[in-house]
Amino acid sequence: MGQLLDLLSDSWPGDSALGRKFDDFTGDIGPAGHSLPLRTAGGLHALVLSGKAPGLAAVYPPARVDNDTLRAAVLEALHQHEVFMLDWTESPPQTNEVRRSAALIAAASVAANCFNLPFWVSEAGASGGLNLMWDHYELALPGQVTGPDAPALTLSPDWEGPLPPARRPVIARRAGVDLNPLNPQRADDLLRLTAYLWPDQPERLALTRAAASVMTAGIDRGDAIDWLAKRLKTAPMGHVHLIQHTVAWQYFPKAAQDRGRTLIETAGASATPERPIAWLAMESDGDTKGAVGAALTLRLWPGDVTLELGRADFHGRWIRWQAP
Repeated sequence: MGQLLDLLSDSWPGDSALGRKFDDFTGDIGPAGHSLPLRTAGGLHALVLSGKAPGLAAVYPPARVDNDTLRAAVLEALHQHEVFMLDWTESPPQTNEVRRSAALIAAASVAANCFNLPFWVSEAGASGGLNLMWDHYELALPGQVTGPDAPALTLSPDWEGPLPPARRPVIARRAGVDLNPLNPQRADDLLRLTAYLWPDQPERLALTRAAASVMTAGIDRGDAIDWLAKRLKTAPMGHVHLIQHTVAWQYFPKAAQDRGRTLIETAGASATPERPIAWLAMESDGDTKGAVGAALTLRLWPGDVTLELGRADFHGRWIRWQAP
């Protein structure tokens, strides 16, 4: 990816239709804004994965080629498949990093130890919903392996700290919401999810495809906070309502964050042992001084108890666990 983006920067076809389209964007074109470089990289990878550009596929991983060879193949693909690239880059990058489920599994086991009830799960910013299916995945840690009898995949993050509870909660129902939900069981949606995985990281591709094979959750299209307001009112008695989100809440507008927090806290104030609420967040907290990654936080009602569970790599590669 570094080689590819360096070459695109040096040899960008500014006089092409794609170049002129990108010139019309204003503001930040990088990852904090429109992410135009990653849109381009994702489109090129989609051409490779779909078999539309065999010449480009021949120089993509696992192949390793020199800069001139890669440059020639990339520029040819941008020219030959310009219509495809113009359409592909209409939408911003969209991923569904399934390795984040390792943190969700560990955190949910803490909630399961507190409430001996099945889970009713709601995910805000669910994308393709792969992290709603975490009860189908095995978590393999040093000295502890938990999961179903026939897991769809195994997650083995670099783990530091005490082990989480070995208990696995039972999910009775699950649902998610996203402004642009993807269905991983549709070929075109799965292509979008996998194309934004870096081509030199085949293990992520394998995990995503394995997770997609067991995806059954419904993902609604809509505003996350409006959707959550309805879910909070309809959560059934005799279930833990687990609200989860991973690297999504931080992108909501502040007004939406404030409204969502108020909604959850208000519902939490009315929670009972027969209808408890658990709010599980894996989000950036702005901590850039040594403790990198996302903060793992679990907030429980009744009682409004907040547990700081530790930190996790944004892609789930490592977890620094500190839960009691």
